[in-house]
Formats: sequence, C-alpha cells, structure tokens
Amino acid sequence: MKNLFDADFIKKLEQLVLWSKISISDGGAGNRKSRAKGSSVEFSDYREYAIGDDFKRIDWNAYGRFEKLFIKLFMEERETTVNLFLDTSKSMDFGQPSKSIISRQLAAAISYISLSNYDKVSVLCLKDEIDKFKSSLRGKNSFGEIAKLLDSTQYKGTTNIYNLISKYHFKSGKGVTVIISDFFSEGSILDMLKYLNFNKQHVYLCHILSPQEISPEITDSLRLIDSETRIHREVTASNHIIAVYEKVYKKFITHIEESCAKLGAHYILMDTSRPIETLIRMVVNRG
Repeated sequence: MKNLFDADFIKKLEQLVLWSKISISDGGAGNRKSRAKGSSVEFSDYREYAIGDDFKRIDWNAYGRFEKLFIKLFMEERETTVNLFLDTSKSMDFGQPSKSIISRQLAAAISYISLSNYDKVSVLCLKDEIDKFKSSLRGKNSFGEIAKLLDSTQYKGTTNIYNLISKYHFKSGKGVTVIISDFFSEGSILDMLKYLNFNKQHVYLCHILSPQEISPEITDSLRLIDSETRIHREVTASNHIIAVYEKVYKKFITHIEESCAKLGAHYILMDTSRPIETLIRMVVNRG
C-alpha cells in the first residue's frame, strides 16, 4: 500500500499551513496566530524548550542566566492544546475510498497544521479503550511520531466512543478537541458534549462516511453483516428498503447535527470521495 504520509502528502500540508490564516484553535481571537505587526509581536511569556521546537525561538540570554533552554512566547502566540480522538474500530475500515485511510490522513493533517502553529498536540486512537496515543507533542519535528503511530494503527473491534471520551482526563484546562469517527456507536452524544463543555473544550466533530453509506446502491438480495458485532440480516432489494434506509440515515445525521448545535460544537459531515485538501479546509474554515 502507498505510504499514507509520503512526500506529496507533506507538500500538500505545507501549502495548507501557508494558506491557512488561523490554527485549529479555541475560537477566541486572543488565541489565534497572527502575522500582523504591533501588539501581536509584543513579548508575553516564556516556556521551557521541548524537543521539536524551532531553535530560532530560543532565548539565549535566558539560557546564560538559568542554564536551561526557554522559548519566547508573544501576545498572540500562546499555545493551544489540541486533543485529537481517532475512532479505530472495525466499522471505520470500510468504503471506497476507505474511511480508515481518509481518517488517518485527516488526523495527520490537523496534527501537522497545529504543530506548525506551535500548538501542543495529543493523538489518541480509540477502540473499546484508548488503544494507542501520543501526548503533549510540540513542533513540526514531532510529526514523525504521529505519522508512525497512525501508519501502524489497525482497525478492529468495537468502541463506545461517547463513553470513552466522557471518561478522558483533560490535564491542561481549556483547549480544542477534534473527534474523527463514523459515530456508529452506542451511548449518548449529548453526555459526551456536555462533558467536553465542562472541560472548556472547543469541539469539532468530523463525521467520516463513505459514499456507499451515504447513498447505497442495493440492486439484489444480500446479507448485511455488522463489521463489529458480526450480527447479520438478510435483505431483499426494493424501493421500500431504500426509503427506510434514507429515513434512518437522515434521522442519524440530524440527531448528531442538532446535538452539536445545541451545545456549540462544530459538526462537519465528510464524504471520503472528496479530496483530502477539501476535507482539511472544511475543518480549518470552521475556526
């Protein structure tokens, strides 16, 4: 299989970093990264150097005094904490193009843009528990760790994504939470969103579905098998079956959409047949 994060993919990300006027941030103007002169370049604070930070930002005078490396932060460069939750259950390994490929490329892109904007990034892969993770990464040099994690991720098993995220301990106050999933899960999305609001998270729900799920073509009798539970059902193609599916699908989407609107989360429905650059812009433009 082609490397998901090859040189062409990284080149696209670099172009998106340059194109984007904002980072994935918490929506307040004070937390955006500004290229403007004036107050935005006034010194604000220090933090200790972390692997992956830009050497050019080191304050060598501070090193001379304290014998530690510190990075200068400016008025509109205070880092945002970005928590990215990726559903890696078996239902995500479906479709043409596959949700497993598009979801990882989207996760990588959001991580790369955030790291490029000096944000602190954590990536967590979810099955029936937190399966793999990388936490509190800084600087573009850290992207290799995220790419390695995502490249090795296997899609299998089940997940209750709402319950898992509702139990996650957020360590650093307010920030950004991005959830990438098909949301084929038991549990309460409203409870999850309330928990995220309580933890002062600015929330993006990236709802990944394949064309076959959005508008299936059923032309014959077939057996439908749940990829996670293995429960199956015999189906005979008919206009009635298509109409029922469309009704249930619309109810499913509307429930998530209305829940997000009720609690101030960004909801973004994504078709895997669309170019990855388009999907990334859909997220960044919601900032």
